[in-house]
Formats: sequence, structure tokens, C-alpha cells
Amino acid sequence: MTNRERLPFSLFPKFPPRPLRPLFAPPRFKVFCLPPCRRHLIPLLRCKLLFVLSSRRPAEADLFTSRRTAPDSYLVAHIDGGARGNPGPAGYGVVIKDQSGRKVAALSEYLGHQTNNFAEYQGLIAALEYALAHGRKTLKVISDSELLVRQIKGIYKVKNAVLKDLHARAKESISQLDWFSIDHALREHNRQADELANQAMDKGTGRTSDCAARALSPPDSVSQNPQEFEGIVRGGVVELLDGDLPEGTRVQLRIKK
Repeated sequence: MTNRERLPFSLFPKFPPRPLRPLFAPPRFKVFCLPPCRRHLIPLLRCKLLFVLSSRRPAEADLFTSRRTAPDSYLVAHIDGGARGNPGPAGYGVVIKDQSGRKVAALSEYLGHQTNNFAEYQGLIAALEYALAHGRKTLKVISDSELLVRQIKGIYKVKNAVLKDLHARAKESISQLDWFSIDHALREHNRQADELANQAMDKGTGRTSDCAARALSPPDSVSQNPQEFEGIVRGGVVELLDGDLPEGTRVQLRIKK
């Protein structure tokens, strides 16, 4: 007598054979089979699957995945924003170039008392608005703010109420472009935009930036008191007849007849 015959109940229920597993399952779906006692859950699983598929936002996903290769012609916007004190006097700077590296435009603005992230978003919006206003539908943005880059790509969530509005404005402008890309770069590779942002903050607070100070500084003592020397050209080299000049001195020649 077998063990199956001795037991009052069956330990080996006779289920119908399960269907064979397909050799190639569709991507992003796990193929599984439900036992007969769980077949009533199939309509619920179908509803849940349809809900997950309908909750996707294809426009946002296609924004970065539809065209991964850069087009032949596009603008490159180096953006930067800052706030001294965070929050404090804030400003942004944007340097726009073409794909060959030729400088096209430089934008900057003083934003008043704001945070650093607010200034970063304003720089991005300024670059987007410039591209749309000039009929350019392809734009690559380079920023030294890793937070901004990850929030635009959807990796990080935006929790601040003010930044949510700026984030929505930026996404609305991005959706009007045919191709868009945004990457993170270290600050040393974004110096021009950083200088423009600092100049905007200096201008808004009444301070003189270092670049403006160098431009307004008086010339050195040599140019203030020019000295004249006489010389003669021999073998293509000017030889002084009286006096001597240190190595590297810049001179201006005046030919006597």
C-alpha cells in the first residue's frame, strides 16, 4: 500500500499542467502563471498593469531618450548662479556659444536677495528663453550645479515651493525644443559664466568687481612716463644706441627720416 493511499487527505493536489514559459519574454514584464486557486486575481492584476502603464509620462521620458546623438547645429549654454550668504545678494551668468565654440551671447542679471538654487534656475531659464527667442530649437546646457542637473533629469525631486515653480517653467520651455541636453561640469570648466554671475552681484550691490577694477586702474609707471631711445636696425633687429631695456619690455617704435 502506498503512502498516498494510507493518508486520509491528499498531499499532492492534482493541478492541471501549467502552460510552457515562452522562450522570449517581452521586456519589463515578468512572465508567471497563477495556480487555479488564484485565477480570480487576474482582473485585478490587469487593472494594476494598465494603471502603471498609463501613469508614465512619455513626453518627459522622450525628452532625453528620443535623440541621444547631438544634431549638427546646436547652442551650448554655460550657466551659473550664486548668492553671497545663501540667501543673499544673488545673480546669474550665462555664456552662449555655438557647437564650434564661438561665443554668441553673454547674459547676466542681478536677482536681489535670493538663494543659490534660485539663481541657478534663473540662469537656466534665461538660456532657454534666449534659444527660443532666437528660433533655436536645439540646446545643450552645462552647469556646475549637480542638484539642478539631477532635478531637471528627474533623478532628484523638487521639494521647495519656489523651486517647483521655476522647475515647471524650465520644463515648459524645454518641451518646446526639438533636442535638449544638460550635463554637469566642475566650476573650473565654467569660469566665464561664474565671472558674469559675480559681476552681476557686484553691480547690484554697488561693488566694483575685479575685472572692472583692472579696467579702471591707471596704467603702470612706464606708460605714464614714456622714455625715448634711439636705435638702428641691423639684420632685422633694433639695436639701441643709448640706454638699455630689461628683457620683456614692450616698446613702441617711431621711425625718423
